[in-house]
Amino acid sequence: MPEDFLIAARPDLQTARSEWLRALAGERRLAKLTVEAYERDTRQFLQFLTGHRGGAPGISDIADLRPADFRAFLAARRNGGAGARTLGRGLAGIRSFLRYLEKRGLVNAAGASALHSPRAPKGLPKPLTAADARRVSSGDGQLAEKPWIVARNAAVLALLYGSGLRISEALGLTGGDLTSPREETLRITGKGGKTRLVPVLPVVHKAAAEYRRLCPYHLSPDQPLFRGARGGALQPAIIQREMQKMRSALNLPDTATPHALRHSFATHLLARGGDLRAIQELLGHASLSTTQVYTAVDTSRLLEIYDAAHPRA
Repeated sequence: MPEDFLIAARPDLQTARSEWLRALAGERRLAKLTVEAYERDTRQFLQFLTGHRGGAPGISDIADLRPADFRAFLAARRNGGAGARTLGRGLAGIRSFLRYLEKRGLVNAAGASALHSPRAPKGLPKPLTAADARRVSSGDGQLAEKPWIVARNAAVLALLYGSGLRISEALGLTGGDLTSPREETLRITGKGGKTRLVPVLPVVHKAAAEYRRLCPYHLSPDQPLFRGARGGALQPAIIQREMQKMRSALNLPDTATPHALRHSFATHLLARGGDLRAIQELLGHASLSTTQVYTAVDTSRLLEIYDAAHPRA
């Protein structure tokens, strides 16, 4: 738990911070990884303030922080190698904490709100080719020794590409999911507790059924569907490591990650004429602008079509 870390802060600030973290996970239902990132960012900020102000801070010490204090923190983090994206996320976590305290009349969050977040360079998603995505999602190139683990990995990867799931969403499924090949959709709870329906292709059902057939553990409806080697919940790092091995076996680029299969899902749908709004819904994006980045990915393909079809090309 985040509260288990040694925090450079006085008891009143430690207590308020613990209550804020619990509110993020409970009331606001933020994703576990987001809460962990906010915990880490605010812990680093409080550690910085300890040196910056000459002692562990309490609520009174952060009540009226100025923009210059936050700039000093960002400069220290940048000197430590943090990039713009990391700094922006860190500032977002600090702002969230200060706004929580401000609503309770304890601090003034204006100093953090007045500061502009570092601008991160926009990178395009890096999908796999359709052929490589099919090979990966079918389990080709796996080096696992036990057949049930091979089947498990194949089922997870099939979900990432076939349904466009985040890896956390796939591993959040329970034994009550994917039980019947007649189910054409799956209800997913994504970021921020938002639910959406995603398609389940026959090939995904087939992969899930094979995993169920071989899995040595009882998959009850209220327990995780995908299990680790010892029967516990499967961790994302296991699939990420397996994907790393498959990159070597299948001669795939370094950008071939589990999340790249989700990018491939969106890019390949768009390339085949998929509606951008529909893809937004399938991915669970809150904003259409997030989905629009995929329109730039297939530019090279569009230029190939133009060169082949236009009379004057």
